[in-house]
Amino acid sequence: MVDPLIIGLVLLGGMVVLLALGAPVSVSIGLPSAVCMFLVAGFDRGAITSAQQMLRGTNSFALLAIPFFVLAGVIMNNGGIAERLINFARVLVGRAPASLMQTTVVANTIFGAVSGSAVATAAAVGSTVSPMMRKEGYDRSMSAAANVASAPAGMLIPPSNTLIIYSLAAGGTSIGALFMAGYIPGLLWAATCAFIIALYARKHPELKGTSFPGWNVFFTTFLKALPSLGLIVVAIGGIIVGFFTPTEGSAVAVVYALLLSFIYRTIGLRDLGKILYDACRTSTIVIFLIAVSSIMGYVMTYSRLPQIIADGLFGWTDSKVIVMLIMMGILLLIGIPLDPTPAMLIFVPIFLPIAVSYGIDPVHFGIIMVFNLSIAVISPPSAPVLFVGAQVAKVRLEPVIVKLMPFMLALIVMLFVIVFVPEISLWLPRMAGLLN
Repeated sequence: MVDPLIIGLVLLGGMVVLLALGAPVSVSIGLPSAVCMFLVAGFDRGAITSAQQMLRGTNSFALLAIPFFVLAGVIMNNGGIAERLINFARVLVGRAPASLMQTTVVANTIFGAVSGSAVATAAAVGSTVSPMMRKEGYDRSMSAAANVASAPAGMLIPPSNTLIIYSLAAGGTSIGALFMAGYIPGLLWAATCAFIIALYARKHPELKGTSFPGWNVFFTTFLKALPSLGLIVVAIGGIIVGFFTPTEGSAVAVVYALLLSFIYRTIGLRDLGKILYDACRTSTIVIFLIAVSSIMGYVMTYSRLPQIIADGLFGWTDSKVIVMLIMMGILLLIGIPLDPTPAMLIFVPIFLPIAVSYGIDPVHFGIIMVFNLSIAVISPPSAPVLFVGAQVAKVRLEPVIVKLMPFMLALIVMLFVIVFVPEISLWLPRMAGLLN
């Protein structure tokens, strides 16, 4: 048997070198994994086993939820739903100081929960709200930072493709329990961003809120946004109460979003080709990543790498706090160059057994990982949400990074709260009967 240390060096070294050379993430994961499989089983047997593992990794009914939710998100991005949600958010927080920034936070939270994509949320909400903020004299860099910081809230609030990926990588952790567990942390993420904006507004008294628009305007705006909000109730509510599976719920979300867009007359039959192409391109990338990561998972299991790493940590320290801090630090760093999906597929098989051995619930650990990686997707220098937020605000990246720092520090503090107060994540799924 090949020394596990050699397997680990080939895997890690190969990924680092290929990523540094600019290779796609899927190639950077798949090629070293295949080489390790050849080392373990020989070329002929290794090639056959690699193909079998790729098929096994994607041969999952639950995996169909990802392309369906991606398609639902693309339909909503093109279906005029963002504008209705933003108008409703502005009515809700219009009286608050720096009301347009607070509107961005609320709109990102609502739209992110509907679309399930931080990048799509930052683009849709930012492109709508940024011109309003420029017109009213808001600092463009701070406006972009508020959009960037609040966009990942939707990665925690269902429907979250990242939580679905975690469930698959974790060997079938309940998606319903993960969805229910994400609500409070997601709302705390939004509240943290709103708190930073409130502190900023105290130093800028010129950013006054508007008066309450009146009940007629409030109810009119609410009724216009209600069908869009209904997607959460219909699709996610049905999953949580067990009326249908996550895959069935994702298909319902597609039909609901499509019908809503046709009713709004924002999408026509000629638009469906481009919508399907965009959704197919995104879904293919994710599913291929899952396929090649299945090879890596098999190699790591066969060579006992997770167990060796766990034994090393146990031998170095028996402190649950220190181990959690180490894992959090690794996730925050690794999430900057890697997207959440490959980061999840790589590190869940390694970290989850360690976390469980320290008595951490798999559902709680899933929320910890997603919160970590949500911070990473806005972290400079290579965060995709950061680039999108700066681009739609039409401002240089450097000043946005400076304005983003208070948000990131506050979110890291909130991460510690999520980690060391498990009931924040587990209370809702336990109350719903999804956990023992």
